[in-house]
Amino acid sequence: MHVELTDGINWVGAIDWNVRDFHGYETRRGSTYNAYLVQGEKTALVDTVKRNFANTLLASVDELTGLDAVDYVIVNHGEPDHSSALPAVMEACPQATVVTNEKAVATLEGYYDPTDWQIEVINSGDSLDLGGRSLTFVQTPMVHWPDSMVSYCPEEKILFSNDAFGQHLASSHRFDDQMDLSVVMEEAKTYYANIVMLYGRPIAKAMEALGDLEIEIIAPAHGVVWREHIPTILDAYTNWVACRPTAKVLVIYESMWQSTDCMAHEIVKGATRDGVEVKLLNVTRTGRTVLATEVLDAAAIAFGSPTLNMTLMPEMAGALTYLKGLSPKNKAAMAFGSYGWAPSGPRAIQQYIEEMDMKILREPLTAQWRPDEQAREACRQAGAMLADYAEEAAANAESFHP
Repeated sequence: MHVELTDGINWVGAIDWNVRDFHGYETRRGSTYNAYLVQGEKTALVDTVKRNFANTLLASVDELTGLDAVDYVIVNHGEPDHSSALPAVMEACPQATVVTNEKAVATLEGYYDPTDWQIEVINSGDSLDLGGRSLTFVQTPMVHWPDSMVSYCPEEKILFSNDAFGQHLASSHRFDDQMDLSVVMEEAKTYYANIVMLYGRPIAKAMEALGDLEIEIIAPAHGVVWREHIPTILDAYTNWVACRPTAKVLVIYESMWQSTDCMAHEIVKGATRDGVEVKLLNVTRTGRTVLATEVLDAAAIAFGSPTLNMTLMPEMAGALTYLKGLSPKNKAAMAFGSYGWAPSGPRAIQQYIEEMDMKILREPLTAQWRPDEQAREACRQAGAMLADYAEEAAANAESFHP
């Protein structure tokens, strides 16, 4: 199956309706592995697909041009969801030359045996003349691997953007204007938060490097192709890259005998006011994928856990470890929780907050056994403090940078 982006440039990728996990990221709507065939006097295949969809890719290419007509295979990124079909492609198209950067060569050598492949190593700014069309390459290291790059077709103003601007979203439609934009943006935000939030500064640099390009189509490696709502996704990335806070407070917690649960609800009461979005998220009922997405644009967060075996509860530890790896920026936070003998759970949370370099709004808020009225009032006051900070941060959001 193929879908035309413009005359002579086609999507030839694969739809993965059933994938539900992407190294810990819950892909509830499946995904796609996008590859593109660019035809001039010569033909280039931009990226491949996941290994078990190799035959789908090869059938689409063969239908369009014949496998023996493929002159180049562009590897924008060596991660296996993009490249694991490459051995099958090179076996079917031995005449083709792999075009990629030096770091991607090392990635391919680490995963496969490219001994018999013809490989052309390019640098940022190099171009490949296809006859009537060309591809220019821009290296975008750490967006989101060291080997990442994008390819640009100036004649058609198409940016093959690799993982940038992608979504894990399986659909029979290939373009943003064929779907509910709110769904596409929801999945784009989820993708950004869980895949590339850590790399805000490299993404900002990449966007700056690509800023002078005329772009009419953005063709990412996953999800739908952008052709109608490009300003919308670019504006969103500008805010996401900086982790610009909105007037949003999150209370993320785990409880044992409902004492920390009681504290969490009282914090929510204190934070609730017009103009502030407040969400209560129990980590035993809320997946890490959702937590990371909510954290992306939150201004202030309260993390809560009781003490279990002199440390915090296991699901909260997992959630905090996941968030720590994503390194959300421009956040303020506090720890809270109940305890019986020692407030070790909230103290452990405090350490995570410090390691994530979040602004600490107060020392851990604790309550022994069941929170009494004094403890509940302290929780409400803490909630009000979180809301105050969220309002102020949102008012100054433009000052926040990656």
